[in-house]
Amino acid sequence: MRGQGGTSFLSHAIKTRDFILDLLFPRECLRCGQEGAWLCESCFRKLPLKSDQYCLHCKKANKYGEFCSSCQANYALNGVWIAGDYASAIIAQLVKKLKYKFIKDISLPLGQYLALFMRNLLNQARLTALDLGRGADWRRLGKLTSSPPPLLAFSECLIMPVPLHQKRLRWRGFNQAQALAQHFAANFHLPLITDGLMRNKHTKPQASLNEAERQHNLAGCFDWQGAKLNGQHVILIDDVVTTGATLNECARVLKKAGASEVWGLVVAKG
Repeated sequence: MRGQGGTSFLSHAIKTRDFILDLLFPRECLRCGQEGAWLCESCFRKLPLKSDQYCLHCKKANKYGEFCSSCQANYALNGVWIAGDYASAIIAQLVKKLKYKFIKDISLPLGQYLALFMRNLLNQARLTALDLGRGADWRRLGKLTSSPPPLLAFSECLIMPVPLHQKRLRWRGFNQAQALAQHFAANFHLPLITDGLMRNKHTKPQASLNEAERQHNLAGCFDWQGAKLNGQHVILIDDVVTTGATLNECARVLKKAGASEVWGLVVAKG
């Protein structure tokens, strides 16, 4: 009961804070200044989508963001899909407002942005709505396209956010990756799993560390507390990726739990 009361109090405090902020700082489009939303519909349409993907390890360009055969040995993660460019001022501003200014509502346009990127990726793979339905012959489709298995069986993928430790969750008030994942999963009616992958160790912020320190910082940081994944494909959602260390540590745990392929999907590369 004490835990439930604490959660209720925190939720009420966050709602009160957001109400006060809305009064003091009316919502305005971060791109054009139009009142009513953090990103108006017109400016949303102008968000640039990243068409070129690459191996996150060696940076060699490829079609679907998979790791090169020579680089894959270093990763449990199969690849990363990067929707936008952090060099874009509006993309960077949206991510920073979500992550560091705690404006949770920005997760809606960014979640829709991830969904738009994924639809483009699926179209690029030349998959039709019929192809994406359950019961399609994935082996036959696999001969016709080089797209990764999660794109071929997209309707059966599991969506998971990169989890936050409870300490950081209490400080921020919400998990920005989970907020993004909720909007993304809802766009495709995909199952969202938020109570299986857990962060059991509070660590230093990754942004202040180099690549070797990032890997050491995350060792043993995640744990799987759900049922066996039995060959399922998982799409991990996060706001930004830098070296891929966080996504990779999550993937290592998920594959140990039985996942077949694990891919990252992020708004931008930091």
